[in-house]
Amino acid sequence: MESPRPLKNLSKGSGDSQQPGVRKSPLSAEQLRGMDAYWRAANYLSVGQIYLFDNPLLKEPLRREHIKPRLLGHWGTTPGLNFIYVHLNRVIKDSDLNMIYVTGPGHGGPGLVANVYLEGTYSEVYPNISEDAEGMKKLFKQFSFPGGIPSHVAPETPARVSWPCAAGAHAERAAPSPAAWLGSPRRFWPGRESAGFESPAHPRW
Repeated sequence: MESPRPLKNLSKGSGDSQQPGVRKSPLSAEQLRGMDAYWRAANYLSVGQIYLFDNPLLKEPLRREHIKPRLLGHWGTTPGLNFIYVHLNRVIKDSDLNMIYVTGPGHGGPGLVANVYLEGTYSEVYPNISEDAEGMKKLFKQFSFPGGIPSHVAPETPARVSWPCAAGAHAERAAPSPAAWLGSPRRFWPGRESAGFESPAHPRW
């Protein structure tokens, strides 16, 4: 399977923004189609990690043995994480931004792992997780599985690490760059986490 990269050059040359992320004109139909395709692909890769043990491309009817016996990973938070990821990619490309995406929701690992795989970075770091059906099978199987990767965004993930209890602290450290911050309010700890959350440099988007 060839990893889809529909975001490439979607916003190139459309620099009608006066400020980062601010546009005078709406997105084109081509941009919207590409972003929707990317979002749907990220969602599929995410739900596959949570549920599928085999048959990653669903080329045969789904059977019980294709499903993981134990499921862990929050599907509910994942489409939102993926939605923000794809729109941040657009803003970054449109305005040539150097920014960071700080996440805090609990078991949102499948979303960020899916996006890093979709971009091709995951396979660069872990060549055994290739960009084809066999690589997808390994990607799905390893998620929250013995000998695999955790349901959170762990240090092994080539992306930003943000544990829920320290999401505010991560936002505080992100001060030098523009940051999109997404947290789980019920999991805040006081002190430095609260300071990071209330920082005027990081408005609650």
